[in-house]
Amino acid sequence: MKQDFYVVLGVSKDASETDIKKAYRKLAMECHPDRNNGDKAAEERFKLVTEAYEVLRDPEKRAAYNRYGHQAARGGGGGGGGGGAGGGFSSMHFDLSEALMVFMRDFGLGGGEGFESLFGGGGGQRRDRRRGHDIKVGLKLTLAEVASGTTKTVRIKSLESCPECAGSGAKTGTQPVPCGTCGGSGEVRRQAQSLFGQFLTVSPCPTCAGEGTVLHDPCPRCGGDGRVKGEKTIQIDVPAGVADHHYLTLRGQGVPGPRNGPRGDLIAVLDIKEDPRFERHGDDLVYDLGITFTQAALGAEVKVPTPFGETMLRVEPGTQTGMAYRLRAKGLPRLGEGGHGDLHVRIHVWTPNKLNAEQRKLLEKLSEIEDEPPQEEEGSKFWDTIRRALGLESNPEAMPRGARRRRGGGDE
Repeated sequence: MKQDFYVVLGVSKDASETDIKKAYRKLAMECHPDRNNGDKAAEERFKLVTEAYEVLRDPEKRAAYNRYGHQAARGGGGGGGGGGAGGGFSSMHFDLSEALMVFMRDFGLGGGEGFESLFGGGGGQRRDRRRGHDIKVGLKLTLAEVASGTTKTVRIKSLESCPECAGSGAKTGTQPVPCGTCGGSGEVRRQAQSLFGQFLTVSPCPTCAGEGTVLHDPCPRCGGDGRVKGEKTIQIDVPAGVADHHYLTLRGQGVPGPRNGPRGDLIAVLDIKEDPRFERHGDDLVYDLGITFTQAALGAEVKVPTPFGETMLRVEPGTQTGMAYRLRAKGLPRLGEGGHGDLHVRIHVWTPNKLNAEQRKLLEKLSEIEDEPPQEEEGSKFWDTIRRALGLESNPEAMPRGARRRRGGGDE
């Protein structure tokens, strides 16, 4: 089980951005691989510290993490992902080279175009600079689609491999030739000085822009880029239980890189339409149910909606406004964990604002024999009001915005 990111950095949950950055810098310096002779434990700690920093330094990722924990970080992170036509649910993960890039960026050591390898490469592989751009698309979902999972089809206008030169960028009958400056490696190396002492930096070759080859006869159709405008249709499999802060990453479904460079990724950002029937609290749902006075007093069997259709709820005699019934496993699927959340049915006793003559007569007769409502001490009433406002109970197992929890007909 992954450690709490606040604990990893040793900061409080209300820590400022400055505090988070200061804690990261201190820890990154302590567990940097070059300061620990390549110790594997220090390397893993370095990657974990970096991951925690990348989540907590970003306001949106931090807000999602505060609410949903590591499940949110996996959804909003920038790595992981699945393969295949539909991709997979993305998960944040840092390899050492990525963690080193974050370190360089934060310490102002370049971290981008001028530095691909720090401290002799740090064990990571050189990133292919011909990699194509990522494509971001929005997917609109309903709560019913979140409950069951769905497949969406999107049509994308982008760049595609040039059919005339097969993406090479070279005129038909010719081939790119190795770069004379870098000898085909695409890199130039130089010694530099840092706070750790002397280290080796690797940067793209200025002649071939890191490709390792040069073109003497470019393709007339694509101008030597290896790409032309095109369209394609992609199917995206959306797993059940996703939320607004999640996105899906389809590896290799983005824009192809120039001259047969690797493709970028397709990132599908989820936009879930609110269902007016429910309040969503993670995997749990809350539904407000209005019942009559007689149903509240005598008890009743009533139908309530769920994301999967209607179900029956047994309202017990003597039910009061504010009571909440929990229907186990009637909420949304738990993403990546199995099982379902719960549906909480919050009761509101309906008082009619117009009475016919017969209703008034019966209620007047009832008023002659009904009991007085129980009177509570003022202090008790005050704290009950506070608990309800905070969505808490005296029972430590709190309801989302509920008052008292009762077992319903679907509770198991």
